[in-house]
Amino acid sequence: MLAAGAGVAAAAFTASLFTGVPSPILSVGNATITLAPSWLRDFAVEQFGTADKPVLLAGIYTVIAAVAALAGLLGLRRPWLAQAITAILGLLALIAAATDRTSLSSPPVTVLPALVALVVSLVAISWLLSALGRRQQAQAGSWSEPHPGDDVGADFDRRKFLEAVAVTGAVLIAGGVGSRLLGPAQALASRRGITIPAAADAAGAVPAGASLDVRGLTPYLTSNADFYRIDTALTPPDVPAATWSLRIHGAVKNELELDFFGLLDRRLVERRVTLTCVSNEIGGDLIGNATWTGVLLADLLAEAGVQPGADAVLSTSADGFTAGTPIEALTDGRDAMIAVAMNGEPLPIEHGFPARMVVPGLYGYVSATKWLTDLEVTNFSKFSAYWTERGWSEQAPIKTASRIDVPASSATVRAGTVAVAGVAWAQHRGIKAVEVRVDGGEWQQTRLAAADGVDTWRQWVWEWSARPGDHVLEVRATDSAGEPQVVEQAPPRPDGATGLHRVGVTVT
Repeated sequence: MLAAGAGVAAAAFTASLFTGVPSPILSVGNATITLAPSWLRDFAVEQFGTADKPVLLAGIYTVIAAVAALAGLLGLRRPWLAQAITAILGLLALIAAATDRTSLSSPPVTVLPALVALVVSLVAISWLLSALGRRQQAQAGSWSEPHPGDDVGADFDRRKFLEAVAVTGAVLIAGGVGSRLLGPAQALASRRGITIPAAADAAGAVPAGASLDVRGLTPYLTSNADFYRIDTALTPPDVPAATWSLRIHGAVKNELELDFFGLLDRRLVERRVTLTCVSNEIGGDLIGNATWTGVLLADLLAEAGVQPGADAVLSTSADGFTAGTPIEALTDGRDAMIAVAMNGEPLPIEHGFPARMVVPGLYGYVSATKWLTDLEVTNFSKFSAYWTERGWSEQAPIKTASRIDVPASSATVRAGTVAVAGVAWAQHRGIKAVEVRVDGGEWQQTRLAAADGVDTWRQWVWEWSARPGDHVLEVRATDSAGEPQVVEQAPPRPDGATGLHRVGVTVT
């Protein structure tokens, strides 16, 4: 285990020396995500939510530790077997690195950390086993305890073994600490030095009454720290602003190449937009509302000159993720943008720094590409994006939905007036009404918070005269066109969950 740890740490340190080069652990994780069947990926998101990636990494580390421990035990008898197992692990890491599409560097640099892991692990395991020595029974070829008077000095040199352990441990610690210190260093340093210019078209203040004063109700604006994160990257790509660029090409008259600071020099707009993940279950929290600042995609596409017949834009992330977005949604005036700021500060690294897409009214998997590097104007018939390849729908407008925040499920409340409150959303259509009912009774109109446009969620509250007993609360919303929320239960796959959120409460 010590040898494997030293190899992993040395590889992580090597990867941290280069921009956009994943460590072998991350490459193995990316390969696992790519090769895993759809049902297993869906299960991971359902069970672990935003913790799915840490759980995956923990699993990889656990497997490596177990295999390394087995190799060490086998190596006590047969050193070549430990070396062979170590070499196989290293070769698997090399293959994962060579095929990792998230790398931003050339193949020789991409596989270098895995090569370092292989060499360091092999040297370490060989050195440790050599220093440990072996003692076998001549007759049976098995281990025996030393007897008084035995000369084991030739087989076991304690000083050399401790030296080997110390050096290997030092490599492990130095590599681990060094990689953590460097981390996505260039992107972090780049972000700290950026000031986002004031938007030419600001969002203005949140309307009075848009935020209700109800204890336990989700805040109207979601902080950057609390905003959900769902993407395919095990760790965010290390993309400094100085080297970032965006190419707009394909079925256009004028291909565009933009750098980050050139993007900041353009006309910036500021909008409040609620984003939603298609994996969000009924009543789930994979949704957030933030203030975004960026450049309108309609302006950029107009400058590029979209050719007749094109119906889609294929966006690509620095980590290789792709999404297909209808051109109509980018040019129909809904304020789709390339965002550079979130809640008044440069995009957080994990939310897409230096630049990402924000498109009101569409689920993120078809519109919210982070770490954006490429926009190809094309046709849906000519490509299959990352999630559509995995069984999700090509078109994915956000469905009307609602959620009860308070009382929480299984809560106990006192009889009398109880505030039942939550949020409802129907991005780019807006919410017209929210209703609540108790125990399958008549639907009751709730009081809506003031509207802040059609692209954000709305808070709501209903004063319930609660009577003792066990009760079930349900909520439903109606969009501004008068279309009610779909009541039939359906899972998120292939284009978003439907059904009513229900919570059980006890009144005493």
